Amino acid sequence: MVTGSYASSIHGMPRATRDIDIVIVPNREQLTRFIEQLPSTKYYASIDEAIEALRYRSQFNVIDFETGWKIDLIIPKLTEFSEEEFERRRPIDLQGLQLYVASPEDIFLAKLRWAKMGESERQIEDAAGVLSAQGAKLDLAYVERWVRKLELEAQYQMARERALPLT
Repeated sequence: MVTGSYASSIHGMPRATRDIDIVIVPNREQLTRFIEQLPSTKYYASIDEAIEALRYRSQFNVIDFETGWKIDLIIPKLTEFSEEEFERRRPIDLQGLQLYVASPEDIFLAKLRWAKMGESERQIEDAAGVLSAQGAKLDLAYVERWVRKLELEAQYQMARERALPLT
């Protein structure tokens, strides 16, 4: 599932980025096979970092040497929010490529969570962009339920203050 700034650009206001965040749910065998299939002359990918990320439910990177693009592969924590977020992902067609992307509500909430963890203005701006672009299409009951559960009230208020008026 595509998430992060790439997903918030799809659902909100586009911005330049040189990385992409992708949530994956592999087992050890699948993860090992994936890393082994990446040619070491073209990509940086550490099997040890990947296995550690699987063990601790964190993330690891794959870097394309030619372009410098970095892929953050995220193995989600086993939480109620992460599970629901993954279930709510949506298929999209991106120039003929079929991808799953986080829902607008879930990327909005993820941006608020990242803002809380790192007190990042950029994350709040991304969240405000999703709120502005999605407007009345956003499921605010869902968002507000998770804002309360995840204790994101302050970040939610900041994003709402920066968002363009909802239509």
